[in-house]
Amino acid sequence: QVQLVESGGGLVQPGGSLRLSCAPSGNVFSINDMHWYRQAPGKQRELVATITSSGSTNYADSVKGRFTISRDNGRNTVYLQMNSLKPEDTAAYYCNAEIRRYRFSDNSNYWGQGTQVTVST
Repeated sequence: QVQLVESGGGLVQPGGSLRLSCAPSGNVFSINDMHWYRQAPGKQRELVATITSSGSTNYADSVKGRFTISRDNGRNTVYLQMNSLKPEDTAAYYCNAEIRRYRFSDNSNYWGQGTQVTVST
């Protein structure tokens, strides 16, 4: 079974930076689009950033210019560099990806367990 494992969350002051990482455990043949979502208490989960297998990126308006999504295809890892953090960025951040486990298997959608980011003085 494949699991997406996130790391890098924590407590940071406003204006600070954090870098989140996400990589699958288990056998993986290929990964298509990879995404970061976030969910704040009492709010719906929202899409923060997307990176395609070819490296094209998209961002939510609220994080443009501050967050950068990237991936290392050799390590099957996606990153989210978060700069100029604001209190409203406080949320649980989730990794999501379309993964093909074997050459002739179908793509399946996987979620990480979430990592908490808290921006506060």
